[in-house]
Amino acid sequence: MRGFVNRLNELQRLSTLIAQGGGGDGQRESAVVAVVGTAGAGKTALALHWAHQVQDRFPDGQLYVNLRGYDPGLPVSAEQVLEHFLRALDMPANAIPADLDSRTALYRSLLAERRILVVLDNAATVGQVRPLLPGAPRCLVLITSRSRLSGLVARDGARRVTVGVLEPSEAVALLEAVTADYRVGDDAGHVAELAQLCARLPLALRIAAERAASHPHMPLSDLIQELRDESGLWDALTADGGETDAVRTVFAWSYRALPPEAARLFRLLGIHPGPEFSTHAAAELADTTLPRVRRQLDVLTGAHLLEQTGPDRYQFHDLLRAYAVDQAQHEETPESRLALLERLLTWYLHTANAAAAVIDTHLRPVELSADDSALVLQFSNREDAIRWYEQERENLASAIHAAASAGLNTLAWQLPAVLRRIYAFHTPAEWISTGLIGLDAARRVGARSGEADLLESLGMAHVQAGRTEEALAYHRQALAIRQEDGDEFGEAMALNSIGLVHLRSRALTPARRHFEQCLAAVRRLGQRQWEGIALGNLADALLDLGEPQQALAMAQQALSIHCETGNTMSEFACLTTISAIQRERGQFEEAVANLEHAQDLAHELDNPVREAYVLLELGQTQLASERYEEALLSFHQAAVLYRRLGDTSREAIAFDGTGEAYGKLGRFDEAADFHRRAVAGHANATTAGTWPSLWTTSPLRSTCPVS
Repeated sequence: MRGFVNRLNELQRLSTLIAQGGGGDGQRESAVVAVVGTAGAGKTALALHWAHQVQDRFPDGQLYVNLRGYDPGLPVSAEQVLEHFLRALDMPANAIPADLDSRTALYRSLLAERRILVVLDNAATVGQVRPLLPGAPRCLVLITSRSRLSGLVARDGARRVTVGVLEPSEAVALLEAVTADYRVGDDAGHVAELAQLCARLPLALRIAAERAASHPHMPLSDLIQELRDESGLWDALTADGGETDAVRTVFAWSYRALPPEAARLFRLLGIHPGPEFSTHAAAELADTTLPRVRRQLDVLTGAHLLEQTGPDRYQFHDLLRAYAVDQAQHEETPESRLALLERLLTWYLHTANAAAAVIDTHLRPVELSADDSALVLQFSNREDAIRWYEQERENLASAIHAAASAGLNTLAWQLPAVLRRIYAFHTPAEWISTGLIGLDAARRVGARSGEADLLESLGMAHVQAGRTEEALAYHRQALAIRQEDGDEFGEAMALNSIGLVHLRSRALTPARRHFEQCLAAVRRLGQRQWEGIALGNLADALLDLGEPQQALAMAQQALSIHCETGNTMSEFACLTTISAIQRERGQFEEAVANLEHAQDLAHELDNPVREAYVLLELGQTQLASERYEEALLSFHQAAVLYRRLGDTSREAIAFDGTGEAYGKLGRFDEAADFHRRAVAGHANATTAGTWPSLWTTSPLRSTCPVS
């Protein structure tokens, strides 16, 4: 890390703690180390520098998250962090459970046998980090915070390393390290004075050093006099004169030296609802072109007022973001700030709508007013749309909160209504919270269709969380609105949703009735894609009701429609339903052919959850047709995938199938061993309360909200 100097005592302290048992093989639970200290003291730099030094001790990798505990905006929740970590551990988005407890259990099971360093940066409270402790004997958790986190020390055995201001010699060394290639011959006394004016805080020292480096011919004494003048002005405006005030003095000194266009962009970025943003968002906020905004962003990063985190992406330190917010409030009128926020959130809305249109083709889109911004992104494929969503997810959630707080109610309901088409396939932690904000906003402005959309979205979210009674209540409210408004297509979608809740709850007769009503409605309306969806869902209900002949006919009709409309996900579900019926009827070759086709679709969808499910079904069919060696291979591949997915319950099912295949081959010792492993796996899944128990029927119904 450029400019990182000294901190030798703190680095040694961290290394001593790990040598005393942090992340070692002999522990019963993971070690926890809290790096604490004042704002701007360099806690993150220290933690990341040390993490880089010891990366070879954690061969299974490192997990990092900025919890934004002291950011002016929303802190990152434990649910959001767990989704981020589970994705980093190769868990696909549609396999991540909806609730905090299940996410925590899955996270801990995945880390149980690994040696990983977990860095939780910028934590505000003990409650924010406790669900993120892996409890695994080979892991180490490194937390940075301005709080002393006494609860973690007392209850969780955390060790504490306190980071204060730099020693005078260390502060001078940091200034000299940053300016070494730009300045020569500075008076040692002047360098020491500059360090003292920065209160020997690393963040302030870096900004001051960048300012000095960018003016190599300006005497350091002149820069010091400017900073003294700024300090005197700041002292007159503040009360305590503490370390944070010293940092803000340096911010003001650097900000006033910016070119006017860069200074304006800096304060406008304080209006952005999230701390991290793209070049496109910055250009939209400043109402300028991409090349022009990139030049201004380069100025801000050069002044150390912004940090570039990736291609065309930037973020604030939380103190700098707070300063930018202050400058926007002081230098922009309330009317201007509201108009700028509305402009930015409208850009997010239309770009999210473009992404949703590529990701989901089932749910009816929200009708939006036209937007003439040339910066609204368009997506040519699902992968690019998902990538954009994942980059902007925190900002989108913050945008919904910001719209509601600012009284921009139309945006506050339209954003979550648009995002429901993405949420349905990703199950984000904020699905319910943003849906509730949107529902309230839609009701405030009397947007009946939007209210129904959001009620349906909340219903789907509660189904994913296994809260079927609440889901049913939301869907019934949506149905009532659709019926009152004479919205026949909306009514059909609501009927399908209610049917899925009944199917999940094993209320098969009501499920059948609702699917039949949905089917009649979409046929009357000529909604061909939804005809296929309703037929497929009805086939599932009939199969569970013990009517395989009718189920097969329905599923085959649905399959034909899905092929016609290009509905790959629903086509996959129909193929597995048909193959299950064929297996029961002894039509093994036909069943295997359908499963192999389904396997190809799973690869096309890049969906390991579906791929693993197909392998289990294939193994069962191969067992039934006495192809025992082939069954062994299918069950083995399924077990490997389920182990990677962290699905202990279905891994145990694969072990059980393996044991049965070995038994059929007369290899009884191996059969007994795999049956014992299956029993242990089921016991572990039950004890941990892991997420697959939320499924009461086919796992596919938990990954697709409409089929």
